[in-house]
Amino acid sequence: MAAATAPPTPAIAATFSALLHRQAVRSYRLRPFYARCASSNARAEAAGEPESRSGGLGGTRLEEAVPAGEGRSRVDAWISARLGGGGVSRARVQASIRAGLVAVNGRPVSKVSHMVKGGDLVSCTVSELQPLRAEAEDIPLDIVYEDDHVLVVNKPAHMVVHPAPGNANGTLVNAILHHCRISTFTCLARNSTGDECLEFSDDDIDVFDVDQFTTEDVSSEVRDALVRPGIVHRLDKGTSGLLVVAKDEHSHAQLAEQFKQHTIRRVYISLTCGIPHPNSGRIEASIARDPNNRIRMIAIAGSGHRYARHAASRYKVREVFAGGGSALVEWRLETGRTHQIRAHAKYLGIPLLGDETYGGTKSMALSLLRTRSPSKYLCGLSDLISKVDRPCLHAALLGFKHPHSGKILEFSCPPPDDFTRVLDELRRVTSGDGQNGDGVV
Repeated sequence: MAAATAPPTPAIAATFSALLHRQAVRSYRLRPFYARCASSNARAEAAGEPESRSGGLGGTRLEEAVPAGEGRSRVDAWISARLGGGGVSRARVQASIRAGLVAVNGRPVSKVSHMVKGGDLVSCTVSELQPLRAEAEDIPLDIVYEDDHVLVVNKPAHMVVHPAPGNANGTLVNAILHHCRISTFTCLARNSTGDECLEFSDDDIDVFDVDQFTTEDVSSEVRDALVRPGIVHRLDKGTSGLLVVAKDEHSHAQLAEQFKQHTIRRVYISLTCGIPHPNSGRIEASIARDPNNRIRMIAIAGSGHRYARHAASRYKVREVFAGGGSALVEWRLETGRTHQIRAHAKYLGIPLLGDETYGGTKSMALSLLRTRSPSKYLCGLSDLISKVDRPCLHAALLGFKHPHSGKILEFSCPPPDDFTRVLDELRRVTSGDGQNGDGVV
C-alpha cells in the first residue's frame, strides 16, 4: 500500500464534516421534501438546451482499419471509442457484436472480447435495441437532482438497481419507469451468468440501456422521440446512496466514458470491524470471483491470477470507536470492480460491519466491541448490532461532468437511519468510555 493522498479540498472536507454529524446543508432545493440531501454547483439550468431526439442510432455503420502500429485492444472497446462521441454506448456495441453485426477482416466475430490489432479492417452496424419488457411500479424515489438528461437518486438499502432473474420487480428501474411515466421498457440484451446475487462492475459498462418503447401500436416516430433512461453504474443491493441515471443515449455514452476514464468522483463511507493500519492509504489488489463461493469476490495481491482485474481504492479513517473495535472509514474508488470496497476491506482485515458475505458478521463485530466497551453499554450495543441486516456502506458523494452542458455537478447525502443509529451508538459508547472518537479526521 502506498502512502495516503493529500487531504481533501476544504469544500469536500466541510461536506463530509456535515455528513458525518448528520448536519447536511443544501445549497439548493429541487423539491422541498428532498431536504435530506445536499448538492454543490448543481442547478437545473446546468442541462443547457435540450438535445434533439429525432431519429435513433440503429443502423449506424462503421468501416475502418485499425491504424498500423496500434497495439492490441478489444473490438468492443475499439468500436466504442470511435462511435461513443456520436452517442453509441459500449453496451450497444456489445449487443451489435452478439447479433453478428460486427466483422473483422470480413469474418463475423461473436465475442465482445475479440482482439484487434494494427491493419485489421473492422466493420460494424449498430443493432436495434432488443426488447426486454418490465413494468413501471409506483415506488417512491428520493430524487436529489433531475433535468432533461440526467437523474440523480438516493437509493435505499435493499433495493436492487435493475431487473434480473429473481429480481424482476421492485427495482430502481421499475421505479424510474413510473417516475418518467413510462408503462414498459426495452433494454439491450446482456450476457447473463445466471447469478442474480452478484452486481456487475461499473468498468465493464455492459449495462442496461433502458428504452421507452411502450406498446406495439405506438408509431416509430413517437418511439424515436421518447427519452431513454439508462443505468450507467450500480450499487449493491445492500448499499445505500447516490446513483446517476442517464435519460438519453448521448448522456449514457458520455457518463459511461467518464466512468471508464475514472473521472467520476465517488466517495463512500462505511463502518468496519476493527481499524486498518495505517489509518489511511491506497490498496492496489486485483479482484476476481472467489472459486469457492460464486457470490463473493476476492482481492489478490499481484497480477498472477488469470481472471483477476486491476482494482485500486483509497481509504481514510475518519473516526475510531471503542478503542479500535470499529471505525468510520471513507473510501475513494479509482476503479469500479464488483464488490470492490467490500473485497478490499476484507483484504485489509477490516470487513464491513454487517457484511456476512465478507466476514463482517455480527459475532465478529460484537467480539471486537465487547472487550473494549463499558459493560453498561453492552446490552444496548448487542441489541443494535443484532438488527444490522446489510453491510454498513453508503455512497455519500457523487460528482460528474454534465453530459450536455459540461458543468461539474456534485452531490452529497448523509447515510440512512439504520446506518446512523449504529454510528450514534458507537459514538455514545466511545464517549462514555472517556475516548475521543473524533481523534482521527
